[in-house]
Amino acid sequence: MSLQPKGPGGRPGFATLSLEYPMSLGVFDKYEDAQKAVDTLSDNQFPVENCLIVGTDLKQLERVTARLTWGRVALGGLLSGIWLGLFVGLILSLFSRPTSAVTLLLSTALYGAVFGLIWSLVGYAFTRGARDFSSVSQVVATRYEVFAEHKVAQRGREILAKAGISPGGQSSIGIAPVAPAPGTPAPGTTGDASAAPGAPARSDDPPPPVG
Repeated sequence: MSLQPKGPGGRPGFATLSLEYPMSLGVFDKYEDAQKAVDTLSDNQFPVENCLIVGTDLKQLERVTARLTWGRVALGGLLSGIWLGLFVGLILSLFSRPTSAVTLLLSTALYGAVFGLIWSLVGYAFTRGARDFSSVSQVVATRYEVFAEHKVAQRGREILAKAGISPGGQSSIGIAPVAPAPGTPAPGTTGDASAAPGAPARSDDPPPPVG
């Protein structure tokens, strides 16, 4: 996925995931909020084909589903082998006589069960108890940013503001604050910094008299 301007030298197949000079319309904490924002733009005749939803700050979630034992591993391998054998037998039965189709299905299911059982037990034995649990994992984003091409970005912001949709996060392409120049008073302060007690003398102050 790229946010770079479209043009020569772009990667093939990524044209639909690129925008011409993208600008942020807002950052949302949930995907549903970003989807609602784009849906609001669509309801107001906004050219949503110029929009892009980008998930940022990725994290991986792993949900532990069960504890693995030899019996559970054997049962899982047996069932998966039966399904695989039935699938192979169903394909082969299309090219065989109808009278032998049932026999073919039973034989492939049996061979699949034996293969799945042996394969699962051997694989579990090689782990040596290093992972005695099963789990499912998923990569999710913690923030979702809506982009639009520069030519329609201002119109999109106006539609979202009129609909009362306010982003809850900070843009990932936000502008960093500029440090004040040397000698410039900090915001919220008045007067010369050199007037404070203990402040060093300014370079343009006259030198002290020599006794």
